Amino acid sequence: MVETTGGEPDDGTAEVLDRPLPDGVRRRVVQIVSDGFGGLTIGELPSQLRQFARFAPNRRAKFAGNAMAAALETDPLFRQRIAEKLREAQSELTGALDSGAPPPAADPLDVAAAAYVLRPTGWVKLVAAAGEEALRADAERADEESRAELERLRQELAEARGQTKAETERLRTELESAKKEAESLHRKLRGALSDVKRGEAAVRKLQAESDTARAEGQAQLSAAESEARRLKARLGEAEAALEATRRATREGRSVEDMRVRLLLDTVLEATQGLRRELALPPVSVRPAETVDAVEPGRMTPKDIAARALSEHDPAILDQLLALPQVHLVVDGYNVTKTGYPQMPLEKQRLRLLGQLSQLAAQTGAEVTCVFDGAELAAPVLLAPPRGVRVLFSKPGVTADELIRQLVRAEPPGRPVIVVSTDREVADGIAKAGARPVASVVLLKRFSHG
Repeated sequence: MVETTGGEPDDGTAEVLDRPLPDGVRRRVVQIVSDGFGGLTIGELPSQLRQFARFAPNRRAKFAGNAMAAALETDPLFRQRIAEKLREAQSELTGALDSGAPPPAADPLDVAAAAYVLRPTGWVKLVAAAGEEALRADAERADEESRAELERLRQELAEARGQTKAETERLRTELESAKKEAESLHRKLRGALSDVKRGEAAVRKLQAESDTARAEGQAQLSAAESEARRLKARLGEAEAALEATRRATREGRSVEDMRVRLLLDTVLEATQGLRRELALPPVSVRPAETVDAVEPGRMTPKDIAARALSEHDPAILDQLLALPQVHLVVDGYNVTKTGYPQMPLEKQRLRLLGQLSQLAAQTGAEVTCVFDGAELAAPVLLAPPRGVRVLFSKPGVTADELIRQLVRAEPPGRPVIVVSTDREVADGIAKAGARPVASVVLLKRFSHG
């Protein structure tokens, strides 16, 4: 809406803007004032703007924007001075506005801001048109942003639906697996309950048999006690009869004793005569001395070594490996880090496995080498040598635990030898029936060939 005052020239100065200046136009106006601000002297500036005279243009526009806009609106002289600076800076645009034909290719906001400062005829319409154009551009930009946001939300919704579907399928699969596992557990539970019932029935049967056997034992004990009493009575009778017999024997014994003594004296005299006739020497050698054996003072060092070997003597490993069906289990890294820790892990494994292959060929023993899988950054591509089984522990399982599992898997009575310096491993496998051997013994055996 344009208002004019009667009697005044219609040059645009009487026109009044009846609405707030659009934000885009206001920012351009503040920038025009800030740019022209520096070309004015302190005396040419309104008093409220003089404190910003030394500010840089961008800083001046930031901190003195409201003050400059107010001074431009209320101080016509200041506005004329800014208009002159604008004509000097943008002569083409200002000339077109003065002629009443703004260039069609110019930015509407720049045209409106220049018109607001120059105040040519019809400047209010230009400002209003620029505001509407800015609003229309903002609306179009907001519409584009809304459409882009809507498209993004649609894509996110599609992705969420896909993820939800995949998650639903995964949960359905897990549910089916859980149902199958539950059914399996139910079957196992029913089987266990059946086993418990059969066990209880067997216990009741054994209890009845025990009661029957106890009753039979009591009956047999009573019968035995009766038989013992009867035998005791008969023993008394036999002792009485024996005593009577002894009395009768003593009465007729004097004649028999005389005959026996005479016979004995005859035999003794004959023996002495035979010794004198044969001239037999006294006995100096006993039968026990004729048995071939090693006396304590005559034992050789070789015999002592064969009977009592040191725990660190590699010969003890040869004796153990000579046992029938022996199984040698080796704690791999424990041996390699004892013998050659400076080498890389890969070379440690290859060297140990080559030596174990030769040992297996020499002794014919079953050999298993265990390595800790936690030491590996990636799976090992390794062809086990002939005669050696190579195992790596699974994630979360140590090599020590894998060795204990191997020992427990063997049948009772089979000789199992475990090579490790780890005291916890040695104690654990010793309780399971295996024979621990220190790693240094195996290394000495390798060095001796």
